[in-house]
Amino acid sequence: MIGKKIKLPKWAKSIPIVLLLLGSDFCQSQTKKLDSLLLQINQHQKRDTVRVKLIIDYALNAANDNTTKLLPYLNEAVNISKEKKYLRGLQTSYLHLQIYYSDRGDVEKAKVYGDTALHYLKNDASKLAMTNLAWLHNNRAGDYAKLGDYQQAINNLIKAATIFERYDPKSLAATYGNIALMYSYLLLPERAMEYDKKAIAAAEKTGDILNITRRNLGYTSRLIDAKKYSEAEQVLDKIEPFVMKLDNSSTYIFFYQSRGLVSKGRNRYDEAVSYLKKAYGYTLKNDDKLTQTVILDPLADVLQKAGRQAEAKQYLDTLLAKSLTYKIRDGELNAYSQLADWYGQKKDYRTANTFLLKRLSLSDSLSSEETKEKISMMEARFKVQGKDKEIKILQDEKKIQQLSLRQKSTLNYILAGGALVLIVFALLSYRNYRHRQKLQQQRITELETEKQLAATEAVLKGEEQERSRLAKDLHDGLGGMLSGIKLSLNTMKGNLIMTSENADAFEMSIGMLDNTIKEMRRVAHNMMPEMLVKYGLDTALKELCAEISRSTGLKANYQSLDMDKVNVEQSIAIAIYRIVQELSGNAIKHSEAKNLLVQIHALPDEKQLAITVEDDGKGFDPQQLETTTGMGWMNIRNRIDFLKGKLDIHSAPGGGTSVLLEINY
Repeated sequence: MIGKKIKLPKWAKSIPIVLLLLGSDFCQSQTKKLDSLLLQINQHQKRDTVRVKLIIDYALNAANDNTTKLLPYLNEAVNISKEKKYLRGLQTSYLHLQIYYSDRGDVEKAKVYGDTALHYLKNDASKLAMTNLAWLHNNRAGDYAKLGDYQQAINNLIKAATIFERYDPKSLAATYGNIALMYSYLLLPERAMEYDKKAIAAAEKTGDILNITRRNLGYTSRLIDAKKYSEAEQVLDKIEPFVMKLDNSSTYIFFYQSRGLVSKGRNRYDEAVSYLKKAYGYTLKNDDKLTQTVILDPLADVLQKAGRQAEAKQYLDTLLAKSLTYKIRDGELNAYSQLADWYGQKKDYRTANTFLLKRLSLSDSLSSEETKEKISMMEARFKVQGKDKEIKILQDEKKIQQLSLRQKSTLNYILAGGALVLIVFALLSYRNYRHRQKLQQQRITELETEKQLAATEAVLKGEEQERSRLAKDLHDGLGGMLSGIKLSLNTMKGNLIMTSENADAFEMSIGMLDNTIKEMRRVAHNMMPEMLVKYGLDTALKELCAEISRSTGLKANYQSLDMDKVNVEQSIAIAIYRIVQELSGNAIKHSEAKNLLVQIHALPDEKQLAITVEDDGKGFDPQQLETTTGMGWMNIRNRIDFLKGKLDIHSAPGGGTSVLLEINY
């Protein structure tokens, strides 16, 4: 049905949203006769799993007939399953008990049995158990909907849908449709239509025409509520062939009703009359009194808008008569409103006022009833939410123990309580003492660590200062002297007359001097690279890899990501450069690798740098590093400790080496 957007009628909120579908035997069991199933149960008197299965088979059919004979059999199935430790029997028995009490409106008991069913289902990963778990969530959603707690209903339906996606995709459409219905009750039409579309997509995957039609009709109702009449009409045009093929009275009712409401919304009143009359005719055929009153209201309205006042009056009288006979209060309210309008148009204001007063009186009465109902629902919801999640059913032994404890003397309680207080006090005192000791030791350790880090920082800073001084002395002092010697020799070369042998020796000397100058500059650069000081860490590492590729047989590749987004302090940059330089040097000296990869990835949000140095060399056993005394490895560890970074080494003989550094900048 299409409810009003602002306030849903009570009958709409009572529409059941759950469908009992447990296991793979559902369709077959529906065809069996209840008396035949009862006969089989009575013939098999042995208390075993066979009898439990017969009872469950009976429950699958009897639940839909709302029989009162079912309860004793379900309780018996529980007892037998406990005796035989039959897990499947416990699961399905408690599941049917939840459904039994839910059908009778006892949401509180349904909640207790639902919790128990969940207890037995949650650790069973079989397909049947998972499917039953999904239907348990689906059925519990119905209980929350009865209490008006639509958000909890949605939470349970989403849990059901998550399981159905994996274990029973054919049931997804109905579950998504139920979620859409809940969102419509919460007056969230966009969310409702989102799940309507999911329901339609899931139904189309099944190829079930009836399922596809129902889901589209649900979507149409949401579009009409949102006054999106053009879109609703497109959907109805699309499913019309399916509706005709199904030839089903209930489907015809909803289809023609939707057609009529769309035509009404688009001001095509004569067309709306035609469609709503068809829908009304099928409600008469089905003897559906509630739906008759729902359709008579818009039918009379469009007849008045079409100027067919006499015909509208006939249908309004019918609406009022049916509403009074069957105590359908919403229909009665609508009849009074429209009759007041009808007599008002006839300028019979006295009669119009009479109907308005009747409507006002009924509205006040319904508001009072609705308030009482809401209070009752809130009380029921409070009781359900206050239920303990633990399984508390049939705990006779625990009750006996509690009765026995109550017979203990008051003196024993006092003595036991006093002893307990002393023990607790002693334990707390000891725990407090141990805790203070741990805090003191932790503080001492922190101070020692801070002292070690400060010492390491001083050493590293001193080392870098000394490197910088030596690099400057080599470059400016010794470098300048060697360049002067080279210039003097080149000047002398033009003024000397030498034999060919001496000329060759002279040229060789100048060449050796050139190599010496280059080597001196390389050493000075390694001690304090100009690129790092002038252009930063990214450029310096790139140049380091380029220099390795030029001067060694190792092909060094450099990759960086998001380094342009960060600003690394120079002291940290120098330490990182030295670490990468040392790791690259180890690869050149020891790994016999052909390729070297240096990667640096900046993570601005985490204020962190991730650095990888990886080669394809011969590898080694990382445990050897625990006993190594090499200065290179010690320098690496000291710098990482100074930076408070993390180091992860992956290597194996013949498998290359990969070193990952994580450093906060």
